[in-house]
Amino acid sequence: MLNLISDVFVVLVAIEALFIMALEMFGSQTRVAQKAFNASASYLAIPETKASMANQGLYNGFIGVGILAGRFLFPANSVYPVLLLFVGFVVVAAIFGAATVSKRILLTQGAPAIISLILLLLTH
Repeated sequence: MLNLISDVFVVLVAIEALFIMALEMFGSQTRVAQKAFNASASYLAIPETKASMANQGLYNGFIGVGILAGRFLFPANSVYPVLLLFVGFVVVAAIFGAATVSKRILLTQGAPAIISLILLLLTH
């Protein structure tokens, strides 16, 4: 049962990373982005901001795909280390984001990843 809960949390972390990718790459001009990133429409419309967000989005996409590939495509003996690596990246990014941008990042992005990491450690 704990393995199933771990899998659910790992997939949620991947989906969240892919959602953030979509928002940063394709939805940076939306009200959802303004609220999520606590940024004004004028700031999000600056070409340099749009380019930086798209770049960040690409990295979030890599993490989301890495988690999903690690869970569903990799050989069984490599699933655990791959998931530790990618979920660990999300935890580190959330801690850095909380320290440098907004404490809210630790709750919204960090909490699911921290729970996933703990569950991975408990189930291995």
